Amino acid sequence: MMNKPSVISLFCGAGGSSLGYSMSGYDELLGIDIDPTACETFHHNFPYTPVWNQDLTTVETDEVMEYTGLESGQLDLLDSSPPCQGFSICGTRDIKDQRNDLFLETVRFIEGLRPKVFLIENVTGLMKGKMRGKFNQILFQLKSTGYKVKYKSINTIYYNVPQSRQRLIFLGVREDLQSEPVFPQPNSQVKRLKDVLPQVDFHSRGQFDRLIKHPESLPYTITKSPSMFFIEDGIQRKPTIEELKILSSFPTEFEFTGSYTQVWDQIGNCVPPLMMKELGKTIKEQILNV
Repeated sequence: MMNKPSVISLFCGAGGSSLGYSMSGYDELLGIDIDPTACETFHHNFPYTPVWNQDLTTVETDEVMEYTGLESGQLDLLDSSPPCQGFSICGTRDIKDQRNDLFLETVRFIEGLRPKVFLIENVTGLMKGKMRGKFNQILFQLKSTGYKVKYKSINTIYYNVPQSRQRLIFLGVREDLQSEPVFPQPNSQVKRLKDVLPQVDFHSRGQFDRLIKHPESLPYTITKSPSMFFIEDGIQRKPTIEELKILSSFPTEFEFTGSYTQVWDQIGNCVPPLMMKELGKTIKEQILNV
């Protein structure tokens, strides 16, 4: 039986990406994240996958290779979702935000581990306005590591997620491999609110004071801070945790730890698993050829 392709997740959070990779047939060797509550959720749902609750800037690539038994070049996929608040149009978009420099930590791990493929997920705000210079700098650094790099803005609604969430994906393939970076084809069958939560109308008050009142609509991005509510039988209420999970494509059996606000934060920070399942499947079948 062929071994599963290996993956390590940087900034793994509660495990949205990890769940997607598990669904598409990967063996996760390690997750790393600085948030203790998110790490508790990760450990609860992936008890056999080690997770380090550490600041990535304090982690050396040599200790990761020693712990996992990997040698340089052996890892199939390095996944990374560095904090995006400094780039997001929903935030301050401060080009000097220190969290933006955590992209450099991903570059350090690419250079140290030399994975066959890397995938970096972030917000599309990185490509816009005053952040464009930072985007070009990051792209140059990624290409300088010896990888064929492509990027694409994709919306989660086209990858089986009932939530309109635009994400920026960098995909890199090591130059000694014959494959090229390739992205999954979008699915034209979009799930709307009425398909997954038929009993409610969705309302969102965010930066642009949007107010959506129709079940044919798509919920906008679930952000780190609570910004939406539902109307059910004429009564306004917050979404339940189960409803937030559904909108982010988490299965019922996935359990989050922490308070309501902490869980909302975790879900808002997570990569939707079904989107990552499609990305992982494409990488496995069309790039790694396994």
